[in-house]
Amino acid sequence: MSQPFDTDITDHLLSTTRAVRKRLDLERPVEREVLLDCIRIATQAPSGSNAQGWRFVIVTDPDKRARMAELYRAGGAPYMKWASENSPADEQAARVMGSARHLVEIIDQVPVLVVPCIEGRVTDIRHAAAFFGSIHPAIWSFQLALRSRGLGSVWTTFHLQHEEEAAELLGIPADVTQAALLPVAYTIGTDFRPAKRRPVEEITFWDSWGHTVD
Repeated sequence: MSQPFDTDITDHLLSTTRAVRKRLDLERPVEREVLLDCIRIATQAPSGSNAQGWRFVIVTDPDKRARMAELYRAGGAPYMKWASENSPADEQAARVMGSARHLVEIIDQVPVLVVPCIEGRVTDIRHAAAFFGSIHPAIWSFQLALRSRGLGSVWTTFHLQHEEEAAELLGIPADVTQAALLPVAYTIGTDFRPAKRRPVEEITFWDSWGHTVD
């Protein structure tokens, strides 16, 4: 029986869609239709009760991008201060931290900022998984669609420390939740590789927590 998809291609897409910060092309414009194509793909993601409450705010206006960058930097300042005072545990952690610092410095220059939103607010923590489960799959599908077209992004949340200010800037209603901020640009090169991860045998439990199979 033949596979319905070319698993080599799909597995490569899934395993090489990285958090891109340093390799965002700050000079090349991103076409509106490309963004809309990626959102069309994203809205095929599941949503609770098929409510389709996703909303995507695309920010290209330079002044608004600059203001969003200010909110991002302000929201991330405590973490970046902590990071500067604590040495990374290993080489990979150091690379990630250096990449994060780079994004803080250049985020206002990224040609597109995308704020994925979902209608409603979480008022009960017991409902949070279902609530965000109706927007997170769409965000990841959007990022995969970007990757397949030669663009990159990274899932960030620093600006959510100032969500109300961002909502006022972008005209987002109070009963709508911002889920993330995605800097989007074409990538400098497309030769991304799978990241180093722990063996799945160590993190997969069978029938009860901690029960692994040799």
